[in-house]
Amino acid sequence: MKNRIDACAEFSYQGENHSPSATIELDRFLEKDGLLPSIHALLAEANGIDTYSYLYEVMEQAEISFCNAQGMAANFVKDSCFDQEGFISQWHADKILNLLQPIAARELGIDDLERHPGLKNALIQAFNLGMNSPVGAVPRPR
Repeated sequence: MKNRIDACAEFSYQGENHSPSATIELDRFLEKDGLLPSIHALLAEANGIDTYSYLYEVMEQAEISFCNAQGMAANFVKDSCFDQEGFISQWHADKILNLLQPIAARELGIDDLERHPGLKNALIQAFNLGMNSPVGAVPRPR
């Protein structure tokens, strides 16, 4: 299931009430950059608000409320607040596990790494070590 969430901000500017909202496809941003852009900027873009305007500056001060979360994102919404850091961390952890699970199945005959926490941890550490090593520094098996 895709991860998406509705975001909304309510504020007043020059005597007018504004409530820009948008449905945000979280996976799209995380797959591209590994991060989520500013939610205020996404609301501005979705609602035709120029990010160089005073209207945008006022909107940046408004609290954003979140609802209708789908996928894993639903686990990170509580009282209209979205734990972005927690969600991003879990999203990346799940992505790594989805890359490692087929290797464990193919090479070790293990169909569920969750049942082998020590091995799961070792594979994740090896993955992270490889990701953080300079190119060419890790010798390749022959």
